[in-house]
Amino acid sequence: MNGGLLEGDGSTEHDLFGEGGSLRGARMRYRRDAVEDMKDGLHKVEDEVMDLEKKAEEELKPVAELTHMKPWMILAIIAGIVLVLIGVGIWCIWRFCKKKRPKGAAECEDDEKDLVNNEEEVAEEIEEAKGEDDFKGKIHYKLEYDFTTQELKVTVIECSDLPPTDWSTGLTDPFVKVYLLPDKKPKYETKVHRKNLNPKFDQTFIFKNLPYVDTFDKTLVFAVYDYDRFSSSDQTGEYQLPLNQVDLAGPVQEWKDLAPVDDGSNQYLGDLCLSLRYVPSSGKLTVAVLEARKLKKMDITGASDPYVKLKLFDSKQKRIGKKKKTSVKSCNLNPYWNESFVFIIDEMDMKRVTLDITVCDYDLIGGGDPIGKIKLGWSQNKEYKPGFKHWKEALENPRRPIIKWHVLQDPEPEEDDEKEKGDKEGKKKDKKDKKGDKDKDEKEDKEEKKDEKKDEKKEDKKKDEKKK
Repeated sequence: MNGGLLEGDGSTEHDLFGEGGSLRGARMRYRRDAVEDMKDGLHKVEDEVMDLEKKAEEELKPVAELTHMKPWMILAIIAGIVLVLIGVGIWCIWRFCKKKRPKGAAECEDDEKDLVNNEEEVAEEIEEAKGEDDFKGKIHYKLEYDFTTQELKVTVIECSDLPPTDWSTGLTDPFVKVYLLPDKKPKYETKVHRKNLNPKFDQTFIFKNLPYVDTFDKTLVFAVYDYDRFSSSDQTGEYQLPLNQVDLAGPVQEWKDLAPVDDGSNQYLGDLCLSLRYVPSSGKLTVAVLEARKLKKMDITGASDPYVKLKLFDSKQKRIGKKKKTSVKSCNLNPYWNESFVFIIDEMDMKRVTLDITVCDYDLIGGGDPIGKIKLGWSQNKEYKPGFKHWKEALENPRRPIIKWHVLQDPEPEEDDEKEKGDKEGKKKDKKDKKGDKDKDEKEDKEEKKDEKKDEKKEDKKKDEKKK
């Protein structure tokens, strides 16, 4: 029995210190070794730090004796100076890498911050009431821009629900012209599809040598025509797409409604997008003229050369300060300006002044012809309510840019321009009168001299006769 127990005990001992026991023991030994290594490493680091401190103190002893300071105090001062230099270096790098502002932007830094660039506000769109007569069908197109080759690929896919032009058959012979404003060159045409109200073209045209920067001032036009063999083809509808409203980073494919052709009788003058931002503390009103769309055609070529004129009036309709103007965008019905102007107005006067904004067509001879105008101000609650609402919202939300679209109103003759023209004409007339008076005086002097010479000759003749 004892032998059996011993044998059993031996087996138990084998289980405890056999394979399972050896693994556990190895793990324990590994952990002890790791802890001891870490302790040894810490002791070594501490020893090295102490050695460095001693060396530093020994080197700083002469300085400490001269300054009557302890070595650790000198080390602390040196560490502080190093941290300050690192901070100054980081600040200089940040200032250097910061995007530089253009000249003149320092004055309006507070007013124009987040006003035009990286704008999170979205302009309120104008509800357009379209009648049945205005519907001229739809067009399906695709755009692709290649940044490497600087090419714009335009694909005219199809049209649908085109209006019939041949009343005998109730059909039409459509084709599409594709071109860019303001150049109108090159101009591409699709094939003619006979007797078809829903033609499928699937034709691609390429506008070459078109840098991405130049696309902001371009407008893509899809003009749908009805083919006529014996006379010029009649245009039935068109769609104008300002490229500054399209994200050309990827392909764009969409359906759009065709608009009727403007024959000049249409009273719609176009839309203007404006941003207002008022800062009561500084009294600065920043007006940003962003863009316009679908402006009325003023030139024979079917385009316009628009610019915007801004004037500020007091409650007695007297102009405050000088009028301000944007740049001229030649041959463009959908111009993009993105230009801002600052007016200094006291908070008490914000409900008394009126901002007059006029879109004009530039003309080399004479002044610009007005296309349309709007008025913004507290006093416009009856005359032009959108102008009153925009002004009110800007006052209720100080330091925040408020962007809205406005429909241009019929322009009235401007008194200031008429006065200026009258003054100029009056000055010209005065100059002409003065010149005329001078000429008359010179003629009279010449005639008097001639008469005197004649009288002298007559007297000489009489004297000669008497002598004889």
